[in-house]
Amino acid sequence: MGRNRNSGLRNRGGIWHIDKQVLGHRIHESTGTSELKAAELMLARRIEQIRQASVFGIRPVRIFREAATRFLEENTHLATIRTYAFHLKELDPYIGELPLYQVHMGTLQAYIDRRKKEGKKNKTVNGALATVRRVLNLSARLWRDEHGLTWLESAPLIQLLPLHDARRPYPLSWEEQYRLFKALPDHLSRMCLFKVNTGCRDGEVCSLRWDWEIDVPELGTAVFLIPGEKVKNREDRLVVLNRVAKSVIEGVRGQHPERVFTYYGRPVRSINNNGWKSVRRKLDMPIRVHDLKHTFGRRLRAAGVPLETRKILLGHRNGDITTHYSAPELEELIKAANRVCEGKSGKTPALVVLRHRTLSASSR
Repeated sequence: MGRNRNSGLRNRGGIWHIDKQVLGHRIHESTGTSELKAAELMLARRIEQIRQASVFGIRPVRIFREAATRFLEENTHLATIRTYAFHLKELDPYIGELPLYQVHMGTLQAYIDRRKKEGKKNKTVNGALATVRRVLNLSARLWRDEHGLTWLESAPLIQLLPLHDARRPYPLSWEEQYRLFKALPDHLSRMCLFKVNTGCRDGEVCSLRWDWEIDVPELGTAVFLIPGEKVKNREDRLVVLNRVAKSVIEGVRGQHPERVFTYYGRPVRSINNNGWKSVRRKLDMPIRVHDLKHTFGRRLRAAGVPLETRKILLGHRNGDITTHYSAPELEELIKAANRVCEGKSGKTPALVVLRHRTLSASSR
């Protein structure tokens, strides 16, 4: 082990490490370099940072990439972590090496322009902007260094883009549902049938586990309770099974010890995969996976299900909603969910979908 005459630097395995006490603060970290002069410069810079923070209250400069990394490391449990990681990876070439105080709408404009040029909708761009806003807010309000100083003095205003180009939901008619589900591979057809009868999100369906199933012997059925960390709104998600959803569950029971929906014994990461996209193109149907949730909601409304009941069945965030229900309350929820699973029998109100007619160029 080598030691420099300047106390505070030690060579371990060819790399210089800092080990020094400065104004009551211990610096114990690697310089990442084998060059002594570079290590001495890094030590001097760290000493000056501590002096400025301790004496003058001046924050050390942190780049956005450091804050983004901390955000991802602290939120690996989130159901949306893959989305956050994707956004931050896309943003890194534009703001990754910028100091936190230099990240604002001006420095984000190049990213916005590029995504718009690629044809991305404002809603898609807003997902990334909202991620930046969240990281900056944490840096300014929650994250503090060893001196008690927040990483950022104040968070700038990150404005989301207007949603005038937002795509409208595309609820399925019964005939469209029949054609779509018949064309899908069997495992996707089952998952979509479950989704359109429960209002679950894509990730909730794909991650569904048998140990989340709760028997309700008083009603001779079961429900699923998805933990909040797997749900977009961070609240436990009650999944009520109508007759169709229950039949789907019974059809896959015993196929896998842990996961409800699998493909050749492996979990399905997303319904929106190549199989789904191929069938959608073949049928020329402008539907997205999330439209199945919209379809369930629209059918509940068409069947006269009250708003508060619809919120519970759809898993919408509501501070008044609890996951503790009596058997009679669950029975009412199941009855409500069953009002949308009759299909073409005529017992369920038809969902009249009003859509703009697509005009050909010659008719305009």
